[in-house]
Amino acid sequence: MSSASPLPLTPASVDAWAPGSWRTRPALQLPHYPDAAALAAAQDELRNLPPLVTSWEILALKRQLAEAQDGERFLLQGGDCAESFAECNSSVISNRLKVLLQMSLVLVHGLKLPVVRVGRFAGQYAKPRSADTETIDGVTLPCYRGDMVNAPAFTEAARIPDPRRMVRAHARSAMTMNFVRALIDGGFADLHHPEYWDLAWVGHAPLAHEYQRMVGAIGDAVRFMETLAGGQVHNINRVDFYTSHEALLLPYEETQTRQVPRQDGWFNLSTHYPWIGMRTAALDGAHLEYFRGIRNPIAVKVGPSVAPDQLLRLIDVLNPDDEPGRLAFIHRMSAGSIATKLPPLLDAVKRDGRRILWICDPMHGNTESTSNGYKTRRFDNIRSELEQAFDLHAAAGTRLGGVHLELTGENVTECLGGARELTELDLKRAYRTTVDPRLNYEQALEIAMLIVRKRGQISA
Repeated sequence: MSSASPLPLTPASVDAWAPGSWRTRPALQLPHYPDAAALAAAQDELRNLPPLVTSWEILALKRQLAEAQDGERFLLQGGDCAESFAECNSSVISNRLKVLLQMSLVLVHGLKLPVVRVGRFAGQYAKPRSADTETIDGVTLPCYRGDMVNAPAFTEAARIPDPRRMVRAHARSAMTMNFVRALIDGGFADLHHPEYWDLAWVGHAPLAHEYQRMVGAIGDAVRFMETLAGGQVHNINRVDFYTSHEALLLPYEETQTRQVPRQDGWFNLSTHYPWIGMRTAALDGAHLEYFRGIRNPIAVKVGPSVAPDQLLRLIDVLNPDDEPGRLAFIHRMSAGSIATKLPPLLDAVKRDGRRILWICDPMHGNTESTSNGYKTRRFDNIRSELEQAFDLHAAAGTRLGGVHLELTGENVTECLGGARELTELDLKRAYRTTVDPRLNYEQALEIAMLIVRKRGQISA
């Protein structure tokens, strides 16, 4: 069952905090592990494994997010809806990185701002679900909750939560992090050669010509600067890159929460930027209790059911000292409801004088099922919600400081519309996601160009 924590509660005072104090609160969306001894053994092993990120990387990201709050940067956060163990390979990882680098290039060029690049990967192996079970042909089994918990195959054995999967997820997260760091440090993001970021399958894409013109303009600018400087400009051969995931599986996150020398407090060293999903953001819940005690920058998904006073109470719990760069709200309302649901939240936070980074997730509120049974999202709705978000923030006197997207570098057909005007018939051609539909390269690049155009209209 996912309605309550399957782990034993331990006494704690109201004000006390420790990595395991979440166990005193109701815990939603957690699996039930049938073998308590195996769970304990897996957690003991995880506690002794090296961390995946460092405290100084986390604090550097927090400073950049504080600048995004002030309009001095723009956040691009994107990646898979749910990573899979099978796709932990060099091609998938490098293609995902290429897409984010290309999008950030478009944003830097168009917005004339530094971009905070955050990958939604290297740990995004667990997913919340709307129901604990699913039924197919009269057979009911536990739902698939991501490769960190169980397997997607619809069999009884595959759907049993296995704590050893947390260890496997840690290993694959480490491999992903190691490869991304090696690519970045090796010059993969070098602005002298942005043509290296191209994906072979999109050379004929409708937006390819516009992107290549942009690449040419940037290359000319780099060469011009180097002519004036009399040598190569070396600070453009690499970028900062951070990772994020929904810190859903608290038994795992607890094992990665540690103290480090010469720093106060506790850090979640499994990722730079953890977030709380909309389904687990209860004020008295285990996830909020866990998040309030870690020093990472954090985010909370905010849906149309959230009231202004609830939002302010979330800030009280998660950022009582109003620390710059500490807290972001990722609003995901749907194209049809954002115009009525978002303004009261913006007004309440602005009126209260709170420091918040506002991020738009135009994906999750716009999910639907087609007549042929595919779970999809319409690009027109994604675009509409994002455009409305910029307009509503401008009207409220607040700032949209980032975007949160589910995307992939693979040639998938999962979201309808976009540059190729994908239809319901196209979905079956390359529908590969195990959970939620993702933007493909062309659709993701189109979103980046849309952001540039929209910000330009608002600034004009």
